[in-house]
Amino acid sequence: MAMNEKPVVWITGASKGIGKAIAEAFADNGAIVVLSSRKKAALVSALKNIADRGGKGGAIVCDVTDEKSVGRAVKEIERKFGKVDVLVNNAGIAPVTAFTKTTLAKFDETLAINLRGTFVCSQAVTPGMIERGSGAIVNILSTAAIRAFSGNAAYCASKFGALGLTRVMRTELKKYGIRVIGVLPGAVETDMWGVAERKQSHDRMLQPEDVAKVVHDAIMLHPRAVVEEILLRPLGGDL
Repeated sequence: MAMNEKPVVWITGASKGIGKAIAEAFADNGAIVVLSSRKKAALVSALKNIADRGGKGGAIVCDVTDEKSVGRAVKEIERKFGKVDVLVNNAGIAPVTAFTKTTLAKFDETLAINLRGTFVCSQAVTPGMIERGSGAIVNILSTAAIRAFSGNAAYCASKFGALGLTRVMRTELKKYGIRVIGVLPGAVETDMWGVAERKQSHDRMLQPEDVAKVVHDAIMLHPRAVVEEILLRPLGGDL
């Protein structure tokens, strides 16, 4: 996908952290970026930052767990920009609670955002991609999709499930020219970690820009090739 085609890239959970960095990476290289999250004020700020850098795009408030909200977002993107060439499923939460103390409500919320949200958003953009015979879906997963971490029952369950979903999507959608990419980062310094943890482990953490670069570069491959999964860890290994 050549950037001179100005692909339209929709990034969920894009108001901060990894999502914001991915939006900036694509905007800096000429793509039209559409940022979405549940918080309007943060979206406006993130979009202004992109505009100040010379980038182009839009922002839409969207709850990825709500099928109607996602449907409205896709219709709005198509109305303004014509299509969605690339979807980056980045929205997510990472509660840290012992298995025995994880409430059903928190378990359900985590799966709703991290797994159901990926499913709902991907289904919403797939018909247009199938019609055009091209497109890409990038699912931001985690090393927690392949490794158990104590205190992360809900998070690991959601990411293990999302990895399985990613692989099924890739298997089914490749015949339509749609690339499905799973990105599994290790510890990234975002506010999903506490202030004390970030300060203590700063030198052992990836930065959001590291993840953004590999996502952008994977999409920029010739459409005949797909990087199916990217396992990206800090040099020192998992925390």
